Amino acid sequence: MPEVVAGSGTVPGREPFGSRLGRAMAERGPLCVGIDPHPALLKAWGLNDDAAGLERFSLTVLEAVGQLAAALKPQVALYERHGSAGMAVLERTLAAASDAGVLTIADAKRGDIGSTMAAYADAWLRDGSPLAADSVTLSPYLGFESLRPALDLAAQSGRGVFVLALTSNPEGASVQHVGGSDSVARRITESAASENRRYEGSLGSVGLVVGATVGRALQDLELDLAAVRGVILAPGLGAQGATAADLRATFGAAYAQVLGTSSRDILSAGPAVTSLRDAARRTLDPLLPG
Repeated sequence: MPEVVAGSGTVPGREPFGSRLGRAMAERGPLCVGIDPHPALLKAWGLNDDAAGLERFSLTVLEAVGQLAAALKPQVALYERHGSAGMAVLERTLAAASDAGVLTIADAKRGDIGSTMAAYADAWLRDGSPLAADSVTLSPYLGFESLRPALDLAAQSGRGVFVLALTSNPEGASVQHVGGSDSVARRITESAASENRRYEGSLGSVGLVVGATVGRALQDLELDLAAVRGVILAPGLGAQGATAADLRATFGAAYAQVLGTSSRDILSAGPAVTSLRDAARRTLDPLLPG
């Protein structure tokens, strides 16, 4: 891979995503709040399961926690289920977050090859795209290098990516753990570390998704997440059972890079803005340095 210095070929004046996210984590704390408009949550909030309810839900979360969390993570599938009207809501949500100076992670988990991967990159990472987010989640299981169009466009546009590495669902181990000390997860981790060499500063713009509830898997698979020099997006806080203490124990030396993610545990406090904000603060406070 060519050694490309951060800023080389990037959008003029735009700081790389890794640096922007690192600063947000330092200033606000290491919390990412998911925007997950599940039908049950919409109902609990007294909203219809339609585009109007979706938009009210999304913009309320942005208002409540946008200036508290380091980033917001809309779950793309929950917008897609409403068809074009839902995707239009997602576009407006991403635009509103950008206008408010709030970093976004589009949780799309895209992954393909060739021109199709390039099209996904164009949709989520290109300036001027209606779906442009600050970063997007990617699936590397057609090979890490299949993500090249997104990796390069993210570097050029000052955006970022989060690559699935080690998930906590039971099925994940059947793929990610294969190979033992030379596991699929380890190869993905090492590829991300190599990719981040193109970025100057403390954090690169290629992060990883590692479940907050993976337990001893990091040690068992000998994954050196600190060496990745990217943010570790760790879903699973709250409703999935992980605590701040679990994050510290699981990630060890890499904890400073961890962006803990909570969705349902915070969102269930809605629809009142103050209640959502209080729930986010309760989740954030234990994550802060002692």
